Amino acid sequence: MTLLGVKRGSIFSPNHIGNDEAIFNLTISELEKLGHQVTVCTENEFLTMSEVNEEFIFTMAREKDVILKLQVLERSGKTIINSGFGIENCFRNNMTNALIKANVPYPKSKITTTDAPAEDLFQDLPGDGFWIKRGDFHAIHKEDVTYVESEEQGRYILKEFSLRGIPNALISQNLLGDLVKFYGIRGSEFFYLFYPYDHNHHKYAEYEQTNGKTFHYPFDQELLKNVANTAAEALNIFVYGGDAIVSKDGTFRIIDFNDWPSFAPCRAQAAPYIAQCLIENFTLKVDERI
Repeated sequence: MTLLGVKRGSIFSPNHIGNDEAIFNLTISELEKLGHQVTVCTENEFLTMSEVNEEFIFTMAREKDVILKLQVLERSGKTIINSGFGIENCFRNNMTNALIKANVPYPKSKITTTDAPAEDLFQDLPGDGFWIKRGDFHAIHKEDVTYVESEEQGRYILKEFSLRGIPNALISQNLLGDLVKFYGIRGSEFFYLFYPYDHNHHKYAEYEQTNGKTFHYPFDQELLKNVANTAAEALNIFVYGGDAIVSKDGTFRIIDFNDWPSFAPCRAQAAPYIAQCLIENFTLKVDERI
C-alpha cells in the first residue's frame, strides 16, 4: 500500500516540536516494517501539490488551509486519518459542543464572543475561578488557555483575545481534583494514562499551582478508556489524547481532547498500534470497493 503522510507544522507543536516529530517518524517506521511505502510532506508542501495521487493519507496537520484541502480530498473519496473533519471537530468550541452532545462528562462551560461578552456571562458558573480558553482553534500560545480568579480578570482576558483577533472563547468552571493525561487509539487495546504533576511536566505548572498536589484518587480507569473512545468517535478521530480531572469521589470529567498528540511518555508502545489502526482502516476501504 502506498501512503502519504502529512507532518504537523512547528507552530502547532508548542513545546512539543521534537515529540510530535518523534511519534510521526516512529509510525512511519512501523508502516514500513509492515511493507508499506510512505511518502512524507510538510503542511506547506501539501498545500502546493496540484495533485495528490495517494488514496490513503495519514496526518498530524493543524493548519486551517491544510484541513480544508484534506476535507476536499475526503469528499472526493480519499481516506484520511485523522479525518480533516475530525481535526476541525477538535477545535475548542467544536469539541465542547460535540462532547456535550455525546454525553461525555465535561465541566460546566459557556461559549462567548470576545468583543461583546454578555453581562451575566460569569454568574452561574460554579466554584472558584475560571478557565478562559481560545475557542476558534487549538491553543498555540501559553496565553490561549488562562486561569482567572475573578470576573474582572476574565473580561480583561476576553478583551486581550479580541485584540489578538480571536473571535470567540470558552469559559469553563475550575475543577478540583487530580489531573490525568491519557492517550489512546480508537478501535485498539491501547490506552495509556499518567499523572503529569508526578513527572514535573512543565506544561502543567499553572494547573498544579491552581489545583494543588496530586492525591491519586481512585477511579475506574476502564470507564475512562470507554468514555475517551466514545469522545473520539463523537469527534470522528482515531488517534487521540486528552486530559481529565478526577474528583475526590472518583468521578471524572474530560477537560481537553486532541487529535494525534505527541504520545511523549509512551510513543514506542503506541506507534505499532497507530500503524495497525491506519492499515486496518485503509484496508477496510479497499475491501468496500471490491
